[in-house]
Amino acid sequence: MGPVGFDLDMTLIDSRPAILAAFAGLARDTATAIDPAAVDSRLGIKLEDELVFWYPPDQRAEAAVTYRRHYVRLAEQMTTAMPGAHEALAAVRAAGERVVIITAKHPISVEPSLRATGLRADEVFTFVHGPEKAVVLSRINAAAYVGDTPPDMAAAIAAGITAVGVATGSFNRDELARAGADMLLDSLEGFPAWYRSVA
Repeated sequence: MGPVGFDLDMTLIDSRPAILAAFAGLARDTATAIDPAAVDSRLGIKLEDELVFWYPPDQRAEAAVTYRRHYVRLAEQMTTAMPGAHEALAAVRAAGERVVIITAKHPISVEPSLRATGLRADEVFTFVHGPEKAVVLSRINAAAYVGDTPPDMAAAIAAGITAVGVATGSFNRDELARAGADMLLDSLEGFPAWYRSVA
């Protein structure tokens, strides 16, 4: 088949508590009103793209540094593996294929997130989102991409591979289906059986 790409936030890991707590810390430090529900509705985009909603251009770089300082401190305490995540990665490896994490997260934030959950990838691509993920998927000749957002589905489609939507993030099955998901899962617990049927 080929390598299988996985998104990280809200696909393999439940990073929502750490993300929202880090934004709360950022809001306190900068005396800025940040709506956690609005942040939650866009989980999966790059931090720098989220900061556009809350800070003028000249304040965003410093805000990103402050946010990441909070996130790195909180990630190991507040991040957990999604149900079925370990089993999903094991299923790919059992078929003799590689597990590749492709995420919008900054490298400094990926390491504590993986350490907290014990998840391990054969290769990790960071700080890529949307069409950038499609470029990576094509470059590694991936067979499928597993993610929780419509941009994840669009990336798989653009790369000409199977789009697997997991409704564990901010988007439901219908939204992922409209985005073009070839396979829909309520959680990664359903991934091994599906993967074995197509591998």
